[in-house]
Amino acid sequence: MAPKEKKRKAATKNTDKPEEQVMSEKRDNMIAYLDPEGKFTELKEITQWIRELRINKAVTFSTVVYKSLIKAFWNSSSVIEVDGTEFIQGQVNELNVNVPPDILNTVLELQDDPNALYSIPIMCTRDCLLRMKCTDDIFSSQINNGDLPMRYKFLLHVLIQCLSNRRAGNDMEGNDLVGLMVALVLNKLFSISKYIFANMKENMTNQWSNNWEISSGCILVFYK
Repeated sequence: MAPKEKKRKAATKNTDKPEEQVMSEKRDNMIAYLDPEGKFTELKEITQWIRELRINKAVTFSTVVYKSLIKAFWNSSSVIEVDGTEFIQGQVNELNVNVPPDILNTVLELQDDPNALYSIPIMCTRDCLLRMKCTDDIFSSQINNGDLPMRYKFLLHVLIQCLSNRRAGNDMEGNDLVGLMVALVLNKLFSISKYIFANMKENMTNQWSNNWEISSGCILVFYK
């Protein structure tokens, strides 16, 4: 008797993506899609709220990105301090380009207070996570965004995609970016430009020091 032929299952495409992933998919400049047509009713309030925040331009502004210029800047970058002001200097087309925190604040329209810090007390963060009904261990050094209610999960996802220098592992985030989320939720003083600048400096000191691809999407706005 001839062996029975095994039936093959028809190939199917996985189109059932989580809503927060669909609404912040990778695009040319890692910008957030804030559902202007109001298709996702569950996220209508949080997307409208983000549009009114001072991070709106930083997470939604799209521009032409010249990869060769970005790569040239990062491959020649160094941290320089003049008269107590720190900035990152790199070369683009044989010209020096200086990037201090206040330039980021101006270009991205972040409305930062020049005296504000880019961190908030850890106990404030933990207290806010409790009120957000986070089910993860709030005493951990990282928070899984899957353990937050949908609106906060989406907010943290947007911050990871658009204001973080990470390019892998989008489920877990450390206390620094979680602190930024808490500062936005509680309307606390927080210097986002200094936070971005610190991330830029980190790009130069970690094992991917010359990898331009890990610079924050919003930073690419500056190099048009």
